[in-house]
Amino acid sequence: MTEHLSIAGNTIAYDLTGEGPLVVLAHGIGDSRHSYRFLAPALAAAGYRVANVDIRGCGDSGLGWDGYSRTDIAGDLVALVRHLGGPAVLVGQSISGGAATIAAAVAPELIAGVVELAPFTRAQSFDLGGLLRVKRFRAGYTQMAQVIMRGKVANWKKYLDVALPVKPADWDAELARIEAKLSEPGRMEALRAMCKTSPADAGKQLPNLRCPVLIVEGSLDPDWADPRAEGEKILADLPRGLGELVVVDGAGHYPHVQTPERVAELTLPFLDRTLARA
Repeated sequence: MTEHLSIAGNTIAYDLTGEGPLVVLAHGIGDSRHSYRFLAPALAAAGYRVANVDIRGCGDSGLGWDGYSRTDIAGDLVALVRHLGGPAVLVGQSISGGAATIAAAVAPELIAGVVELAPFTRAQSFDLGGLLRVKRFRAGYTQMAQVIMRGKVANWKKYLDVALPVKPADWDAELARIEAKLSEPGRMEALRAMCKTSPADAGKQLPNLRCPVLIVEGSLDPDWADPRAEGEKILADLPRGLGELVVVDGAGHYPHVQTPERVAELTLPFLDRTLARA
């Protein structure tokens, strides 16, 4: 059953399953908690209480928020952990990777660890060389630019086609669900607002983290010409010894969708270590 948390006169939707230490899953731009349809059951079956969240403006959460930055999303995640009773490990993908970073920095008493999947956690510079050299990066960049400028679901679908080099078996139904949700009034506007935010607020908080961080990148992620290099830059900005980077060969921007078993294999030992210390 979907539950709702009221924040500043608006609502955040989430599903709560399982029993045990708390894990909060937060998806990326243009998506919903359904993105974790493979990972959430695996974590719950392993003995964790899993809160699978629709971030503000997405899924079944409310629209009309004052802002859609990573700092804004981080505030929602902290509020949810406080509501459910922490400490918790946050699993954040893309924009929510940056939000999880901020949440861990501002509420260290509540956040025991962070797993960042294909995270946008640092300010990005224009990579002309990468655009010229790397076809998948050029294709992803082109479609994202079209999404921001035109606000068309068709361009988002073309981006997803590049971002998921190998589709899961349920992809046709899932893509239809995503298209229907983004066609609702206000949903694409929220997506575009998130696209226009800068990850700089998250990058500023990286040196302030005190909890363990697991970064998972896909080797074929079209959001960077060199995903491993992006992950290594995040590691370099963290305090020494806190971060670990794993690059999943052949995965794109959604490793938890494309390679959920591998992400579970990486995440469960991290949870066991991190929440045991909390």
